[in-house]
Amino acid sequence: MADDLQQHLDNSLYGTPQLKPDEQRKYLGTFRERCYLQMTLAQMRNQALQDCLKTHVTDFEDAHCLMNNQVSDTLQADYIKILAAAAIPFTIVSSSQKSDDAIGLLLVASEAVDESIIDIAEKYPTNESKPTSEKKPSFWGKLFD
Repeated sequence: MADDLQQHLDNSLYGTPQLKPDEQRKYLGTFRERCYLQMTLAQMRNQALQDCLKTHVTDFEDAHCLMNNQVSDTLQADYIKILAAAAIPFTIVSSSQKSDDAIGLLLVASEAVDESIIDIAEKYPTNESKPTSEKKPSFWGKLFD
């Protein structure tokens, strides 16, 4: 009885304890294990990745979208049109993350899906998102060609 009373008092003073609060802050209020796909704020500005999302958003039929409120209004409107066309519900989440590598958009499930790769550039590589590396000919190769 005393433990229940102490727990009730602690919850009243400090709030209900959260499970993995840092992870929830990073992933816009949800857990990493529930994520299908993520886009950073910088990736959301990339037209090739926006088109990639447009083609693959229907792969996740039971998904819900979480969008960072730090995304510009015009960009939000573009992504809302994509989500509306695919009939994906969305929520704009208040976040203090403003850097380009902060998460801007997440497609999530209501329970754990444990996707190993959730970054859109890694999951669906495009020619524009991959760095191209040309091999330079060596000194001897230039000399004898």
